[in-house]
Amino acid sequence: MENLTHYPLLLFVISFLALSAVAVAGSRLRRRYPTADDEQSEHLGVILAATLTLLGLIIGFSFSMAANRYDQRKNFEEAEANAIGTEMLRADFLPAADAENVRKLLAEYTGLRIRFYLDKDDNQRKQTAERTARLQAALWSAVRKSAAAEPTPVEALAIAGMNDVINSQGYTQAAFWNRIPTAAWFFLAIIALCSNALMGYRSGKAGPGLLFVLPLIVSSAFLLIADIDAPRHGLIEVRPQNLESGELARRQGSLKNRPGRLRCANVSGTSP
Repeated sequence: MENLTHYPLLLFVISFLALSAVAVAGSRLRRRYPTADDEQSEHLGVILAATLTLLGLIIGFSFSMAANRYDQRKNFEEAEANAIGTEMLRADFLPAADAENVRKLLAEYTGLRIRFYLDKDDNQRKQTAERTARLQAALWSAVRKSAAAEPTPVEALAIAGMNDVINSQGYTQAAFWNRIPTAAWFFLAIIALCSNALMGYRSGKAGPGLLFVLPLIVSSAFLLIADIDAPRHGLIEVRPQNLESGELARRQGSLKNRPGRLRCANVSGTSP
């Protein structure tokens, strides 16, 4: 179930087929064992209404859990971009050689963090995680070496900023691991199967097309919940907008600091 919820479209197809199957089975069971007892039909209607109400509540709670986790991932992406941008500025407190090295490492680190959000292949993400860990060690070593050589309160800000950079990556990774529990998905599936079976049994003499309405609605709800909850394979993704914006601003700033290259580019762009 856990691996299935990583792929929302596949979950939608399997859910629709399974719920449709139990609805058809319930309808055939009603036709095979018909009953004209009004009291029994009334009791069945009460059970069906209670089951559908419970299903609606669980779907609502699950959607709320998925939406909260999605918002958490977006907030951590913003916090990580702010931490990297702040450390870029605090690198000015370090000696010139160390500051240039830290900025270079942070630029490479930002590219890896952007790839973390965009990579969908498991092998690529593993390689990115390994490179990220090595870069974090190099970044921490760079600021620690400078602070150890000339410890000042100002350089302590650079160390604190680098600590925020590394911590923000850990918070982001934890948020991506934080998914709707598998037990909740199992409970949701059981209630959905029971609801569709009862609906099929209750509407045994109705048109066959009506049997697929509830499975379609419930499967669509599953699709939306899984899509929001899946940070990698869904249609609704957390884009690294703040990280990309910071990287673009850094590149534009570095170009503005080199006007000679800009003039050459302009001349070459207007040459016949």
